[in-house]
Amino acid sequence: MNTTDRIPLYQQIQDYIKALIESEGLKSGERIPTDKELMERFNVSKITVVNALSGLANDKVITRVPGRGSFVSDVAERESAPDSVHGPAARLEERGHAGAKTGIIGLVIPSIDDYFAARLIEGIQRSLLDQGYRAVILLSSNHTQLEIEAIRTLREIGAEGMLIFPMDEERYNEDILAMKLEGYPFILIDRYLPGVETHYMAADGRMGTALAVDHLWQLGHREIAICSDSPLQTVTVQERIDGYMKALKDKGALINPAHIITDFRVDSLKDADSHPLFRYIRNRMATAYITLNGRLGVQIYQMARKAGFDVPDDLSIVSFDDPTSIVEEFSIFTHIKQFEHDIGYKAASKLVEIVRSGSGRGGNYSKTLIKPELVVRQTTGPCRTAPKE
Repeated sequence: MNTTDRIPLYQQIQDYIKALIESEGLKSGERIPTDKELMERFNVSKITVVNALSGLANDKVITRVPGRGSFVSDVAERESAPDSVHGPAARLEERGHAGAKTGIIGLVIPSIDDYFAARLIEGIQRSLLDQGYRAVILLSSNHTQLEIEAIRTLREIGAEGMLIFPMDEERYNEDILAMKLEGYPFILIDRYLPGVETHYMAADGRMGTALAVDHLWQLGHREIAICSDSPLQTVTVQERIDGYMKALKDKGALINPAHIITDFRVDSLKDADSHPLFRYIRNRMATAYITLNGRLGVQIYQMARKAGFDVPDDLSIVSFDDPTSIVEEFSIFTHIKQFEHDIGYKAASKLVEIVRSGSGRGGNYSKTLIKPELVVRQTTGPCRTAPKE
């Protein structure tokens, strides 16, 4: 066996870049091979290349410039960097971020404008209070740069670990990858990064949409639409759509692409008449709708009423999460209950366990999926109308 076969691919890339800088005499500011060139040379995925280059950036061998590429760092910076034997972990200890006992746990989340986030945070707060920690919450507003700034700010103030409800884009947040390489304790909530092994906790989205499809199918619905207004085609959205498609296939039904409704926004219902989703509802294209968040469930309910339809007599709606009330008894929506409070509580408890044990670095990553439940209320009923052909 070739000795290089035993060397991790990311390390082979790092060794190649270091040797290239020395052999070619590359100076500060000169460009190194692009991500694409490295992917082709080593026959690896983008995530492997990003992992490798993030490690070199942490060791100040190179500088990563978003949108431009990677460049050789200043010689003085490289010489002042810690020995690569200790590398990122040593720098963490120097800054106090991994070892300092501040009692602070950071939470990075896109927003807190729905009940899912509210219940999630409630669970996190309860767990941290039970264990003598406190949370500092920063919002990313679904922007990568704000997410990066939030992570850096939390580390600067000495957060001992982090819970991250991450963005999910084609370009990974390299600060998250750097934290993994450094052994900084963190857990991803609701979404994971494909190809990146991390601690991860979420509800089982595939099971959730399967429960919704089964319920609607038993009520006689055959034209079932699934709707997402997420600004990004996230892993969470894709998993739920996958669950929807598999549930229909298991029943021998054909998948109608027109019933998978994504890439849209509903900013206001004032001009609902001109919205494509309103026309879809008004034309009775489907008899039932599964919405991937509670807010969208309410908007479809309102559009249906505006179109002159009754819910559930004319169409049925199942939403992910209960959109109408924190007090469950007063909700009207049939919904997929994801146990957000439990997700938050268990994620925070697991993170504190990792922080206290010092086991942030290593390959024993836990992936926990919470089983959702279907809660049947007043927005679903038997199919009584035939959809438009």
